[in-house]
Amino acid sequence: MQIASLPYIDEHTTVIAAETDEVWRGLAETLDGSFSGPGVAGYVKLVGCADRAASGPRPLAEGSTLPGWRVAAAVPGRELVLQGRHRFSSYALIFRLEHVSPGRSRLRAESRAAFPGLAGGLYRRLVIGTGGHVVGMRRLLSAVRRRTE
Repeated sequence: MQIASLPYIDEHTTVIAAETDEVWRGLAETLDGSFSGPGVAGYVKLVGCADRAASGPRPLAEGSTLPGWRVAAAVPGRELVLQGRHRFSSYALIFRLEHVSPGRSRLRAESRAAFPGLAGGLYRRLVIGTGGHVVGMRRLLSAVRRRTE
């Protein structure tokens, strides 16, 4: 499924006291660390993710994978586009980095996803409806900020 055709879910933003190149490195390292645990491996297997293991070049580049994700596009210091799919959803996470002022950058994380069928609708309620997605995104952006600053 094309990323542009996936319904918009939300966007989360944080300002980080670092230049965009530093934030880029921090983002890649945080993503690798966040998706490397045994809990993630079990989850991606349970829901039937297309990409179940980390592979490809590091730092992240087009074609690299993380459990549950594939890098669709990577422009260092500017944009990282992840996409994935499993039994209940097709989804994308688009990170955009912007220079704010000397030594300060804005990191935006836009989520998009489709949840087809009854099972997809139930999964959406579980992930989006409970607020779990918001909590997860806030933690991820905070982790990038802590790692980078």
